[in-house]
Amino acid sequence: MAISYPESIVVGALQGVSELFPVSSLGHSILLPAWVGGQWARDLDMAAPNSPYLALLVAMHVATALALVIFFRRDWIRIAGGLWEAVRIREIRTAEARLGVLLIVATVPVGLAGLLLEKAVRNYLGTPVPTSIFLTLNGFVLLSAELMRKRAVPARVAMPTGHHADPRFDDTVVLPVVNPELHSDLRLSQLSAKDVLLIGSAQIAALFPGISRSGSTIVAGLFKGLHHEDAARFAFLLATPVILAAGVLKVPELFKPEHHDILGPALAGSIVAGVLSYISIKFLVAYFETKTLTPFAVYCLVAGIGSLTFFGLRG
Repeated sequence: MAISYPESIVVGALQGVSELFPVSSLGHSILLPAWVGGQWARDLDMAAPNSPYLALLVAMHVATALALVIFFRRDWIRIAGGLWEAVRIREIRTAEARLGVLLIVATVPVGLAGLLLEKAVRNYLGTPVPTSIFLTLNGFVLLSAELMRKRAVPARVAMPTGHHADPRFDDTVVLPVVNPELHSDLRLSQLSAKDVLLIGSAQIAALFPGISRSGSTIVAGLFKGLHHEDAARFAFLLATPVILAAGVLKVPELFKPEHHDILGPALAGSIVAGVLSYISIKFLVAYFETKTLTPFAVYCLVAGIGSLTFFGLRG
């Protein structure tokens, strides 16, 4: 089974945008070929035996993860430094170290679930009708989260004081220049292990095509009292190790002898996915400073119900 350059580039563009937007990249990667039909539907059929399509998508996911690493490079440098310091002194003293530990804790549930469920979900649910249903459900979840939040707007996670406070954020010190990234990371570091386990577990829903990884994580963050910008930031940081780990497991499939013909298209599509992912991150980080999930919810409802009607009627 061969995948052409145009197919890979279009899917890469779709991946680059839809992976970080809360609309489900996996769902769109299943629905788009089905809508186009013909050769595209045959080449890009995830449920087909020995299909290289999933490995192709994972390669594009790795490109997205690299875009996340580049965009949040200052955060990852601080987090890595904090974790190294914590290991060296055997104590978590800084916000960076605590945030690093929380990201590790939050990654565990989806990592285990992915190993256990990924193949079964792909084989039985990677078709247009179930995907349309889950995309519609994704829209309902996003919209419900916003409606509930309007009724009871949670407070921001409080700035810490006391023994574990970072002196750079001492409320008694007036700083002439405020770094919003540092303040966001500090607020996130005050989440409890129980909170991040719940937020991290929300990513498991994204194993079902049509449910968004970032959307699920952001919604869980909102329910735990985060505001949109912090919830989105945590979702993007949390997605990075999960996507990279999936790449380590799946990308080697591209190098099997029977898949050598798609290495060129995979590289082209991955470059497109990486570039558009970086642009998407930059847009979304600014977007969630003042905006909500509502437009994405409406889109998912329209696209999901429309797809379900179309593919359901086709039988």
